[in-house]
Amino acid sequence: MKPKILISRRWPQAVQDRLAARYDVTLNASDTPLTIDQLTAAMAEYDALCPTVSDKIPAQVLSAPGARVKIIANYGAGFEHIDLEAAKAAGLVVTNTPDVLTDATAELAVLLMLMTSRRAGEGERELRAGQWAGWRPTHLLGQSLAGKTLGLVGYGRIARATALRAKAALGMEIAYYSRRRATDEDGATYYESLESLAAASDVLSLHTPGGAETHHMVDAALLSRMKPTSILINTARGSVVNEYDLAKALTDGVIAGAGLDVYQGEPKVDPVLLAAPNAVLLPHLGSATLETRTAMGMKVADNLDAFFDGKPPLDRVA
Repeated sequence: MKPKILISRRWPQAVQDRLAARYDVTLNASDTPLTIDQLTAAMAEYDALCPTVSDKIPAQVLSAPGARVKIIANYGAGFEHIDLEAAKAAGLVVTNTPDVLTDATAELAVLLMLMTSRRAGEGERELRAGQWAGWRPTHLLGQSLAGKTLGLVGYGRIARATALRAKAALGMEIAYYSRRRATDEDGATYYESLESLAAASDVLSLHTPGGAETHHMVDAALLSRMKPTSILINTARGSVVNEYDLAKALTDGVIAGAGLDVYQGEPKVDPVLLAAPNAVLLPHLGSATLETRTAMGMKVADNLDAFFDGKPPLDRVA
C-alpha cells in the first residue's frame, strides 16, 4: 500500500503531481487552515503530515493517542509553529525546506527597501483613492539609498544575498551584526552589538530566526537608537518585532518608515500597524515565486522519499 499523506494547503501543481505518483495523497481543496481538531484527527489517519507555517502544530496534536503519523514534512524553512520537543518525545521525524528561499526573499527585502524609502505604498494608496492632485516638486519626497548603510541583523544566506543586491544595484554600504563574527565578511563592516548597528544604519534589515532569543528583539529601546531618517525591514519572523512599539515609533517620527512582510499574529495584522501611513505591509510574499514555491515542495517530496525508503531525510530538524 502507498503511504498516506496529508497536504495541509494547496501547493504548486507540479509538486502535487509528483507526490500523487508515489503516495496516497489527500489535498486540502478549500485551501483554508486546518483546525487543531482536524490536525489531531489526521495524526491517526495518515503516515505523514505536510503542514505549512500557517498550521500550528502544538504538543496537543503531536501527542494524540493512537497516532499513525511518523514524519512531519514541513513546507517552509521556518518551523517555529511546530513543537519540536513534543515531536521528539513522540518519536516523530520533522523536516523543513531550507536553502531554496534565499533569492526570492532577498529580492523581496530589496523591494521593501525601495517601496519604503520612495514612499511607494503611500503614493499608490493616494492614487487609488482618487486623491492625487498631480505632480508637484515637494510631493511625497522620499530618499535615495545610494551610499546609505544597510545594516543586516544576522548574516546568513538571505542576508548575504540581500547585501549583494543592495550593493550592486543600489550602491549601498553593508554592515552587519550576528552572534558570531563571520570568517568571510564579503566587505561588510561588523558591529559588536545590535544597538550600535541600529544607530549606524540607514536601513536596518532583519534576518534572524524566531524563538525566545529573538522575541521582540526590535522594541522601543532599539528603535530609539535609530536615525529619524532610517527605515526598518522585516522579512524574517513577525515575533522579532514588538509591533506596538514599532507603530508608535512610526507615528511619532522616531524612524521614517518600515517595510514588513511578516507579522506576529498572522494572518491578523495589528490595527496599530495598519493605521501607520509610513508602513509598507505585504502579505508574507517572501518566497512567493512559482519557482521557489515549487522548489520548496520538491524538497518536501525528497524528504518524504528518503524517509519512506528507509534513508535519513536530507533536511531533518528533529
